[in-house]
Amino acid sequence: MSKTTPDPTLSKKSSGDPEKNLRPLPQHVAIIMDGNGRWARKQGMLRWHGHSAGANSVRTTLETAAKLGIKYLTLYAFSVNNWDRPRLEVEALMHLLTRFARKEQAELIRQDIRVEVVGHLEALPKTPRMALQKLMLATKDCQGTTLSLALSYGGRQDIVEAAQKLAAEAAAGHIAPEDITSELLQARLSTHNLPDVDLLIRTGGESRISDFLLFESAYAELSFVDMMWPEFRGEDFRRAIERYRGVERRYGLTSQQIEEGELSAVTG
Repeated sequence: MSKTTPDPTLSKKSSGDPEKNLRPLPQHVAIIMDGNGRWARKQGMLRWHGHSAGANSVRTTLETAAKLGIKYLTLYAFSVNNWDRPRLEVEALMHLLTRFARKEQAELIRQDIRVEVVGHLEALPKTPRMALQKLMLATKDCQGTTLSLALSYGGRQDIVEAAQKLAAEAAAGHIAPEDITSELLQARLSTHNLPDVDLLIRTGGESRISDFLLFESAYAELSFVDMMWPEFRGEDFRRAIERYRGVERRYGLTSQQIEEGELSAVTG
């Protein structure tokens, strides 16, 4: 990756511009990176080779997001259910995480990209956990794109754990049950530092979100892509952004209400 400034080509809205009616860039894009194993099998390789090839897609997608000025990019790197996969595949994924954290640190800093983790970093083995902790510390002051890696993550589990925290607070008398709001629940999720998802992309040809950012994606646009993750490149990410910008997001309102400026009352 090379040092770049935000690409203006997807955000211009001057009068006479054919793109003037397009929606703003998404603030938060989330990606389910599916299809690594199937891609590898089609190449006659073991599944873990697909994860290795998928690392190139992570690199090019992140670089494109930074160029476009996407503020938040969240990648479903390892779900809580992935621990049940074959041992060799899990070990390969942990090795890839360690290599990413060590190899990409300098480039991420040059790109002004901050790295964070959602889910349960403490569940990872010592080597990748320490490498990621070091990467997070090294990039904590970066102000460009925030890359969040969902690790040992499950959307249902995250909601349950947030509800447990609220229940404990209510039992201790710190909060009345009737005062619990969606905002209070969100503040106790592992994603509490992230805004709601605007665009959720899934590669691999499947049309489901697989327990990923369930609460945060309530109003997200969903984009299901047929290509496998190792085939996904920056231009594919750019096309997904362009499709998103052509969609009117109403949050339950009418088009007329959107035009009259009432959206802010819904989205805050």
